[in-house]
Order: sequence, then C-alpha cells, then structure tokens
Amino acid sequence: MKKKTNRTYIGGQAVIQGVMMRGKRGMATVVRDDNGELQTEAKRIKPPEERSIATRIPFLRGAINFFSSLVDGMRALLRSSEAVIVEDETPSKLSKWMEEKWKVSVSDILTGFALFIGVALALVLFIWLPGYLTDLIAVAAPAIGGRGEIWYSLIEGGFRLVIFIVYILLTLLMPSMRMTYRYHGAEHKTINCYEYGLPLTVENVKKCSRLHDRCGTTFLFIVMIISILLFALANWVLFGVLNFTTTIAVLDRLISMLVKLVLIPVVAGISYEILKFFALFQSPLVLPFKAPGYLLQKLTTKEPTDDMIECAVKAFEKTLEMDADPDSPEMTFATSTKLKKMSEMMKKNFAERGIDESDAEWILSLTLKIPRSALKTERIISRAECKQILEVYEQRLTGRPLWYIYGNTEFYGYPFKVDERVLIPRPETEILVRQAVSALKDGETMLDLCTGSGAIAVTVAAEVAKDRSVTVTGTDISAGALQVARENARVNKANVNFIKSDLFESVRGRFNLITANPPYIKSGEMATLPKDVKDFEPKIALDGGVDGLDFYRRIAEKINRYVARGGMCILEVGEGQAQEVIRIFREKSRCDFAMVVKDLAGVERVVKIGF
Repeated sequence: MKKKTNRTYIGGQAVIQGVMMRGKRGMATVVRDDNGELQTEAKRIKPPEERSIATRIPFLRGAINFFSSLVDGMRALLRSSEAVIVEDETPSKLSKWMEEKWKVSVSDILTGFALFIGVALALVLFIWLPGYLTDLIAVAAPAIGGRGEIWYSLIEGGFRLVIFIVYILLTLLMPSMRMTYRYHGAEHKTINCYEYGLPLTVENVKKCSRLHDRCGTTFLFIVMIISILLFALANWVLFGVLNFTTTIAVLDRLISMLVKLVLIPVVAGISYEILKFFALFQSPLVLPFKAPGYLLQKLTTKEPTDDMIECAVKAFEKTLEMDADPDSPEMTFATSTKLKKMSEMMKKNFAERGIDESDAEWILSLTLKIPRSALKTERIISRAECKQILEVYEQRLTGRPLWYIYGNTEFYGYPFKVDERVLIPRPETEILVRQAVSALKDGETMLDLCTGSGAIAVTVAAEVAKDRSVTVTGTDISAGALQVARENARVNKANVNFIKSDLFESVRGRFNLITANPPYIKSGEMATLPKDVKDFEPKIALDGGVDGLDFYRRIAEKINRYVARGGMCILEVGEGQAQEVIRIFREKSRCDFAMVVKDLAGVERVVKIGF
C-alpha cells in the first residue's frame, strides 16, 4: 500500500452492530438494526478552540481525552444497543406497566444495569484480582516480599497483562463480540482508506489494512505496560520507602487499590503521549515498539462484510461533514424514549439553530395526535412514534419550514396545502380576511391580487358562501402558486376563479373589493430574513423592491380602472409601512378615505382604502 498522504484526526470505535466515529466538532454513530435498516445518530461536540486550555497541555490532555473518549464511547455503545433491537409492536404487560406507572422503559433499566456491571467487572478484573492473586503467591513464596518489593509489583503487573490478554481471547468465543471485532476492522479500514487518499467506496476500503496506529487496543496495551511500571513505583514508595502498612491485609489491599485508581489519569496521560509519538512515524525502526499493539489488533479486528463497511463509511462521512459544515444537522436514533426527554432535546437543538422552540411542540402534538396542552403529561414514546417524529425533526433542522414538511397548515380554521411554490399563510393575514368578509355584500365581486396559496381568496369565498352569494377571482404571476391555490379551493369547496396575471395585467372588469398581500420586504433586508424564510419560501412573493413598496405603487397607479364606484381596497402591509402606503394611494389614485387596522401586537397591519 502507498504512503499515507491524507492524515485525519477522526477516530472511532466499534459499537453494537455498527461504528462510531469522532472528529473535532462532531461524532456520528451508524448501526444496522434488526430490520436491516441503517440508523444514524450525530451529535455536535465542543470544538478544540472552545475547550479548556488543559486539553492542549501534554500529558494532561491525555488524561482528559481518555476520560472524555471513555464517556463518549460508553454513551455510543449504550445508544447503539437501544437502536439495534427492534421492539415488538405489542409490548409485554411488564413493559406497559413500567411505562404507565414509573414512566421508564425496560431498555432504560437494562442499560443502567449493564453500565453498572461493566464498571464493576473492570475494577474487579484489572484492579482487585491481580492484587489478590499476587497476595496468594506472596503467602506461598515469602521470598518475593511484600507490596514494597519490586518483584511483588512486577508479578501483579504480569497478572494484569495476562488477564487482559485472556479476557480478549475469551471474548473471541462470543459470536456477538466476533461481530463487534469485524465492525472494529471496518472502522480501521475506513480511516486507513481516507488517509491513503482513496475514495471511500466499499471496494477501496476492503483493500486497506485493518491495523491502525491510533487504535484503542494499542492504547490499552501501552496503558498496561505503563501501569506496571508506575504502580510498581507507587508500591515501592508507599509500602517500601514510607513503610506504610497496617496489620490488616484487606485494608492494605484496599489502600493499594485506591492508589492505583488515583494514578489512572497519570497512566492515561503518559500512554496517550507515547501513542501519539509513535503514530507520527512509519519507519521500520519504530516497528518493534508498535508490534505488540499490532498483534493485539489482529485479535480485536476481523475482516468486515460489505454491510459493515457501509456503516463505517457512512459514520466517517457524516463526521467529516459535521467538522466541515457547522450547519450539518444533528441526527438521533429512533428508539423508545420519554416524551419530556424528546421535547427537551428538540427544543434545545432548535434554540441553538434559531428555530422557534414551539415547532417542537407542534411536531410532537401532530405526530402523537394529542393537543399541545397534553404534552405536559409524561409518557413513553414508542420506537415507531419516535421514528415519525425524527423524520420531521431532522428536516426541520435543515431550516425547511415545518408546514412545508407536513405539506399543509391551518388558516382561519381551514386546511391549506403549502409547499415551496407559495408562502405559508401567517396568522396576521386573518385580520385582512375578517375585514374582507365584513365588507362584502350579497351579489358583489372580489379580486385577490398576489393570491399565492389562495389563503385570502379561498377563505373569503368559503366564509361568505354561508350566507351570501359573491364572485371571487384570484390572480398570481406564478403558475405553480395557482396550481396550489386551485387545489386549496377544491379541498375547501370554495368557488374561486383563478387567473395567471401580473397584478391587473390579464384582469377584465371592475370589482367591489380588491385585496392583496403583496411582497413588501425591502430588497436589502432579504439576506437578513430567518433561514427558513429566505432559503425556502419563494423570493418572488417576498421581495418588494428597494423600499418594499414597489407593488403598492403599481396597484395604486392602476386600481381606479378596476375598482367599482363605492368599492374598497384592503391591503396587508409590513411593520412601519401603513402610513407610507396611504400616502402612495392618495398621490396615485382617486381614493376617498383610508384607515388602518392594527394586529394583536399593536402593529399597523392592514390598510383599508375607499373609492
């Protein structure tokens, strides 16, 4: 294989039926669940420049990175276990009872129990057992001395190393661990493929080595060697030089264990620097130092299948994307979880992205089919429900408006289809509708300019049809918008005639009422609009020119040809524009009067002009 030319800081680990990759600004875990589907969880982590200066100090950074990686790795491992097991759609009576009574799932309890057992087992195997076995030998062969003697410490360290290797060998007997080691191989091969500068395809990854200099197995071997030396020194100082012993053997063993626990950060710091140092060199001269780690990696990595490589590549690419793009969205596994936990997670991430936190409540309410007021009552969200919620949540994180994701919204109590061809109707526009419904009399006609989704035209037509007969026409320059408007008229059983027209261009006749919610955003302010507006909603429906009033001028210049005597024009305007719009109509049209209607926030939102 050629020399590595594309070094990366991304590292990872195998998890249950998948791979976790961790970069500078993000980490991604990809697993294949029991249905054979890939699931991805991606979380942002604090970038190096925002971390404590301690993370850049040699030796100290090793201890910090060791424990942070341990925590992140354990979380990824536990989360992967939750993601891969597909729940039975009909939960057991025990599961239902626990969810209703204690608001916890069985998986939560099993996860906590597994974590406790894992920590306890590590302490017993690698801290308590080596000392216990050495004490037995010391009793049988007094010549080796006590804890303060070098031979005692070397024998204890030897036991620790042997237990470590035997533990690895025993795990090879477990089918689940053999599968995990294959995912470990996929992780190494993927990173090596990237570092060799090759495209991350399954075929390229398969050609690469499953051994890597920055492997956790190699790190653990270095930890074992350093711990033997450091613990021996500590024992010599404490029990030899200082002669710190008690008359109770169990107490001496406990003190020795506590000293070892205290020294673990020191061991980790030294081991980390050694690992990084040897990883810098590819020379055969350093191979003897790397060889023990490589030999152990032969045990803890196995050749992966194509499906496993696919998991590793996807995790690596997502991590690479998150490191390069701060807008790359986070992702979450679809697992059963608490409603409160899901709500808090969504709101937190929405707030960080500048997205209205209430959208989280809407997503939960609409998916779970419960009112927003019921979200305060704790319950367990099933895996199937969680999957539906996350599909919407992850799309919303990209900035896409919530109602475009659902494809519909509610306006004035009526359902309206919406997509990127039209603006999403705003609540303040309902003020205009109320004014229009009040103004129209039986037998009159109405023209709605810039109709968009048809929110104004369709709603007015549907409302007045309850007790009056009116003729409603809607116009828009966008053929796509008119398609949406016609669909909305059909859904709401509203009789509206839609015409493709640039304002009055294709309009014939006069109307008793002319309404419009035209574009009124200043061109210079378009770039400052919220992401969900500027990146997704149609610019043609937003940009009102340099001062935002271009369309009002155009309407005012020609309205006298289309408004009937005694008729009225009702317009929605932007904040601070009402008085200027009135001035424009007084200058450019023969209007008789003008008045303003404020919205609930006290903003002058609607202008009524009489002719």
